[in-house]
Amino acid sequence: MPTDCEHTALEAEPYDRQHSAGGLVVRENRVLLIATQGGRRWQLPKGHLEAGETPREAAEREVLEETGVHGRAAESLGSIEFDFRSRSGQRILKQVDYFVFDFVDGSVDGYDPSEVTEARWFSWDEALRRLTFDNERSLVRRAQRLRSG
Repeated sequence: MPTDCEHTALEAEPYDRQHSAGGLVVRENRVLLIATQGGRRWQLPKGHLEAGETPREAAEREVLEETGVHGRAAESLGSIEFDFRSRSGQRILKQVDYFVFDFVDGSVDGYDPSEVTEARWFSWDEALRRLTFDNERSLVRRAQRLRSG
């Protein structure tokens, strides 16, 4: 646990703010996750907003790019915020807006291999077990409650 001095120094450290968007695609009783970092990390597809893009538009674009699947954003799941260090050591504070998507068309064989190791459909329970990050697990539980009634 950081001391008051260390905590104050960390808060005073400059950081870069980033805004991203992503989503959870639902098809019948299955949901779509992506694997990154050679399959060591399972997560929801997401990416940076481009100039002039709304979070919903960015989420739709990123889901298609990272999974090969086209979805229609149906509901907002809210936002999460977290901080991390970039490879260069820069502190980043990131906000990600998430949406639930209804499957429209496409195939997980069409994911972008430069960004993603694999895209795969899972049952709700298996997706919850596979997800690497607790904050994304909470979003998937919220989506499951929305979809179950």
